[in-house]
This record gives sequence, structure tokens and C-alpha cells, in this order.
Amino acid sequence: MATDVIAGGAVEPDGAPRIPVLDIARGVAILGILFMNVNDMGASMTASGAEVRHLGWSGLDRAAWLLRNVLADGTARCLLEMLFGAGMLILTDRMARAAEGRWGVLKRYGWRNLVLWLFGMAHMFLLLWPGDILHTYAVAAMVACAFRGLAARWLLTIGLLLTALNAVGGTVGIVYTHASETQRIELTGKLAAGQTLTKAQTTMLADIRKRATQRARNKAETQAKIVAEDAYGRGTPWQWVRGQWAMNRERLGAMEIGAIWEAASVMLIGAALFKLGILQGGRSRRFYWGMTATGWLIGGGLRLAATLAMMRFDGQPHIGWATYEGARILMTLGHLGAINLLAGSALMRPFVAAGRTALTLYVCQTIIMSWLLFPPFGLGLYGQFGWAALMALSVAVDLLLLVAANLYLRHFLIAPVEWAWRSIVEGRRLPFRRVAANPVVPALA
Repeated sequence: MATDVIAGGAVEPDGAPRIPVLDIARGVAILGILFMNVNDMGASMTASGAEVRHLGWSGLDRAAWLLRNVLADGTARCLLEMLFGAGMLILTDRMARAAEGRWGVLKRYGWRNLVLWLFGMAHMFLLLWPGDILHTYAVAAMVACAFRGLAARWLLTIGLLLTALNAVGGTVGIVYTHASETQRIELTGKLAAGQTLTKAQTTMLADIRKRATQRARNKAETQAKIVAEDAYGRGTPWQWVRGQWAMNRERLGAMEIGAIWEAASVMLIGAALFKLGILQGGRSRRFYWGMTATGWLIGGGLRLAATLAMMRFDGQPHIGWATYEGARILMTLGHLGAINLLAGSALMRPFVAAGRTALTLYVCQTIIMSWLLFPPFGLGLYGQFGWAALMALSVAVDLLLLVAANLYLRHFLIAPVEWAWRSIVEGRRLPFRRVAANPVVPALA
């Protein structure tokens, strides 16, 4: 096996076992997700996806954005989704062994995710973070749970089929856009040459022009949203609150369906990888070397091609429309292979503590960024950093949180947000403080 930390981890106050290699992966993912969120916290969320140059486009900014896009974009989220799938199996199997029956498992697991969903709502509307993933994962986990009894090959097949629909939709978009542009050039050329168009051709050209007008209108609306976000980001505290609430309401609209779809499909893939022993280090080092190389070379190559195409800023369809989700999963598998290769090393041991306190660290990221540094009622640094500075800031905050997590677990059994969540789920006040009889956390042993 690739690592000696497959089993033998700590046990939580509610009796749940810990698998250190999964905690390492969770710790890497939860710290890595800040690299995806920091730009949405410190600048316009709309610009972060639609007009990246708005955040800064110096040479360093371009390099930072390119590296972020190729190496990290979406991979921390993807890894968390896979781990959620594995956690779903671990938890529901434990519930089933407690002789609660099929409906008892669904009831308990549903209650656990309902509480998590409420925590996500609090994260959005009280802590003012529109980018919350907890509420999405709570719903997606219940969708994935419906398939928990299937064999690994079927979990993997269903997850990949759901993911493949993204590639199909993107491919259709590329082909359709190219075909429309070809038809537009041909039909306008005929008009310029004085030729008469047929009724069908006239209707087709009108539709093409109508869609072009709509795209221009959408672009103008996007620019207006960026201006509005910048205004409340630099405005009064109450303007900031109202702006974040508006973003939350938009997030809970149609785009939430896509987010749940993505999360549920990758959770099924993660559950399959766990049943196959891949996620938790149950394969050979040779296997993980191959997994890392394949994921990074193919996934990284596709992402580099898409990123370079995006940097042309010509609005034309590109390979990323079709390959984004597949390349994201491949790149994440590369990261997962590397984590398993390094899991037994001293370099990775501190991440065990980060994985055990992941939910609390996630909330701490919001408090530091969206309450202390960027908003009008904090230091008011909104819009002051470009891509390179935002990435450097993420590194600094992550190092701070990593040290804090390890120091914290010297004295306490469970992190505060995890404690609140699991105490509510269990219906009792779980032990909180570490006592002398308890072993130290594996990351610090």
C-alpha cells in the first residue's frame, strides 16, 4: 500500500472514526479552497468569473491567474465533493451497523444534512458569504445517498455519466456557436452582394442577430453588476450587507441546481473511489504515481489549453466549454495521487489537524476575509489587491490557520463549529476539552 496511515486515526467525541489520509486530503482541500474564494471576498464576484482583468492584469497578476486556473481552479471543491462521498458511505454504514434499518439510516443521515444545510444558510445570511458550499453539499449528499448500496463500478458509471452531460452541453455550445457564426457571415455576404434571401434564411438571420443582441445586453448587465458590487464593496456597512444578501438570493436561484448536480455526481465518483480503496491509500505506490502523472498531464494540458484560449478575451468558444469538468476531475485525481504518495511524510502530518477542524477553518476564512480585511466595517481593503497579491494573502492566511489548527487540537477534542454541528445532530452536549488520558492528535504525535 502507498501509505501507512490508512487506518488507526483518532475517534471523534460522537464515536465516529477518523482515517488520517482522508483528514490530510480534507485539510489540503479546505485550505486550498481559499485560493478560489479570496478573489470573490476581496473584489467583485461577477468580475472574478466574467472579467478577470478587472481585478488587476499586471505581469504578476497574469502569471498568478494562469497558475491558479491550471493548478487549482475547482480542484479543492472537487476533492471536498469526493471526500463527502466517502464520508457518506462511512457514516451510513456506521448507522446501518447500529441496527437502525434502511429508513433509520435515511432519517439520521437526513437530519445530519438538514442541520448542515441550516449552518450553510447561517454562513450565507449571517456571516454574509454568498459562496457557501455547505448548503449545496447537504442537498447533494442526500441525492448521492440514494445510490449508496450500489457496487463501485455502478457508482463510478453513474457519476461519470452525470459529469459527461456537462461535456455534451459544452460541445453542443461550441458547434452551435461556430455554425451560427458561419451562417451569419454567409447570409450577410449574400445581402451585401445584392442577393435575395429566402424566407427561411431571413428568419435564420433575424434569429442570429437577436441572439447577438441578447449577448450584448447580457454583457452590459454583467458590467453593471460589477459596477454595483464595487459600489457596495466600497460603500457603507449597510450597503455591503444588502449587497451580499442580494448575491445570496441570486445564488439560491437557478444556478443552485447546477451546483447540486455537479456536487452529487462527484460525490458518487468519490464514493466509488472509496469502495475501491483508492481514496484512502489502499493501492500501491506505483498506482498513485500513475494516477498523479495521468491526472496532471492530461487534466493539466486540457486546462492550460483552455486558460490560454480564455486569455485571448475574444469571446469565442474554446475547448474549455467542453472539457472543464472532465479536466477538473482529472487534475483533482492527480492531486489525490500526490497526497497519497506523501501522506506518511512529515510534510503532510500537520494537515491531519486541518482536516479534523475543516468546518471551523472554513468559517474562519470567511471571518478573516469577509469581516476583518475587506468589508467597509473591517479594514475596507475591498478592491485593493490584484490576483498576485490575493494569492499571496491566501498563503499567509492558510499558514496561520494551519498552525492554529495544530495548536488548538493539543488542548481540545473537537473544533467549535464541528462540536456545535455534531452536538445538535446527536442531541447531546459532546465532550469538548482534551483530558490527560486521551492520546494527542496524530498530526502532533
